[in-house]
Amino acid sequence: MKVAALTEGQAETYDLIVVGAGPAGLSFVRALKGCGLDIAIVEQLPRSILADPPIDGRDIALTHRSEGILRDLEIWPHIPAKEVSFIRHAKVINGGSSYALHFDHRDTGKDYLGPMVANNLIRRAAFAAFQEVAEVELIDGRSVVASGGNEEMAWVTLDNGRRLQAPLLVAADSRFSETRRRFGIAARMRDFGRSCIVCRMDHDEGHGDTAFECFHYGRTLAILPLAGRRSSVVITLPTDDAAEVMALDEEAFNRDIAVRFTQRLGSMGLIGERHIYPLVAVYADRFFGRRFALIGDAAVGMHPVTAHGFNLGLRSAAKLAGEIRAAHAQGADIGAARGLRRYHIAHDRVARPIYLGTNILVGLYTDDRRPARIARNALLHLGNLLHPARHAIMRQLTDKVA
Repeated sequence: MKVAALTEGQAETYDLIVVGAGPAGLSFVRALKGCGLDIAIVEQLPRSILADPPIDGRDIALTHRSEGILRDLEIWPHIPAKEVSFIRHAKVINGGSSYALHFDHRDTGKDYLGPMVANNLIRRAAFAAFQEVAEVELIDGRSVVASGGNEEMAWVTLDNGRRLQAPLLVAADSRFSETRRRFGIAARMRDFGRSCIVCRMDHDEGHGDTAFECFHYGRTLAILPLAGRRSSVVITLPTDDAAEVMALDEEAFNRDIAVRFTQRLGSMGLIGERHIYPLVAVYADRFFGRRFALIGDAAVGMHPVTAHGFNLGLRSAAKLAGEIRAAHAQGADIGAARGLRRYHIAHDRVARPIYLGTNILVGLYTDDRRPARIARNALLHLGNLLHPARHAIMRQLTDKVA
């Protein structure tokens, strides 16, 4: 902190302020380790929760690029190896058909399509690695109640009256970012009118490291392989039906999932609790403003069907950190519009096609009218027949790096 003594109402000055200590915010700060910037990161949750986040039911399918970023940031070693599983095959099924569009890791030249890690373990690992960054102050258990900026500085006011300022403010405070709104950046939101129920289940039969995406009529069921005979289960269904599924007793829920998955894994049993989340996709009109930038879900909040949400967020954090490191190394202004615009252009070029493509896919595969059912089935067959198209989809899903 650069201001040693403060008068009443005076702001504490940093080189960089980050709002939000989720995985994107923590990874962003970790990527700036050693560059000499004086950083403050503000988070509503207390340090104790950041250090040991509760299980939230979400398991994250990582791309090869994301795994590489986590390794480069030395976050990966903090994830217990026994808790990492691998997707080697993926199958997409339409309606009640047994026919599947099949993706095979051997077609990518890699040992797997991607690793699977529980969200709470990623958050815990990101915080452990973040604590190795000496030049950062964590202000936990505090909310931002006001923020803004001018040509020289961005600033925030906290709920205890503390005021911070810096040449650059970065928002990583969720897809419903209040900081984004205060800086006048609009976001296009798509409420799918659906909810996502997530949980873990064990089962009699092995999954063969295969992920299944089953576009049933009325709901979508994803079964994602975990270590041993366990899977992460994701049910997407109209919000008005979600309460009924959440209200099922454990025995009825187990039976319902096993039957809907046509007993492929035999009997299935719930492990722990079920968690429910609303499905709302978000895309900010731009990823930067005056002395301001967006990363993570504050920039792009994805529908989970293609598993790109976390991966895009991590990629945005790494990209912006790279721009800042380069500017700082050259003695340039890290909050200057030129560098922030470069970040926006680069991330928008990657994220927009994935965001739009995912929403089109979701629109088609949740449309149960007869023409859509025919089109859905035809596309799956074409995907298996047209090898270049299938390989292109696999490259996007894995985000494979050379």
